[in-house]
Amino acid sequence: MSEKRGRMIDPRCVVVALDFSDAGAVMELASGLDPDNCRLKVGKELYTHRGPALVEKLIADGFDVFLDLKFHDIPNTVAGACAAAADLGVWMVNVHALGGRRMMEAARAAVAQKAHQPLLIAVTILTSMSDSDLHEIGLSGSAEENVIRLAKLAEQSGLDGVVCSPLEVTALGRECREGFQFITPGIRPAGAQVNDQKRITTPTDALKSGADYLVIGRPITAADDPLAALQAINAEIRAAFPITA
Repeated sequence: MSEKRGRMIDPRCVVVALDFSDAGAVMELASGLDPDNCRLKVGKELYTHRGPALVEKLIADGFDVFLDLKFHDIPNTVAGACAAAADLGVWMVNVHALGGRRMMEAARAAVAQKAHQPLLIAVTILTSMSDSDLHEIGLSGSAEENVIRLAKLAEQSGLDGVVCSPLEVTALGRECREGFQFITPGIRPAGAQVNDQKRITTPTDALKSGADYLVIGRPITAADDPLAALQAINAEIRAAFPITA
């Protein structure tokens, strides 16, 4: 791995978001990707359609899987869900920081009891939400201020990192301990369509800011050649941060 502001860049820092429901299309896409060059994210739509069997298939095919279900419920329920995710063998699982300290601590305790312990991270503020969206639902302050507050709460609750906008990574790096992980959606290569994301940046800029993992969906999955799109992104990253080990 190569160094980045006191941390290391993972050569598989790109996490391809499988944000669609057709299992056949997912497996066709996955068959054209290399587990040595990326990880995969399974979200609500795909998981609701296809369930744990598809996750198990992707893991059996050699992929690390980020199970992106944003668990948000009473502490006991979330703890049980995170324990089930650990048993499933996923690489990473998330909860929503708005569930509060007791919920996150319960999730941490449940995962800590498992032989396989996935990274446990928290969602802060969705990257589709602007300051005006937050004010509309009653959250005062800017998106960045809310992200920082929730990230610090997740850190204090024993979690491994947070999902956040790449535009907030620099501020979080000043507030959180070394080794706390930053997983950033809202990544768009130069020239790609913005779609419904509002707080976005390029892969290289996100890593320069301090991101650890880049969640990238449509720029790869909707490309005419997804493998070529992934390779181009990895080439851009490695040009800026040569992989040394």
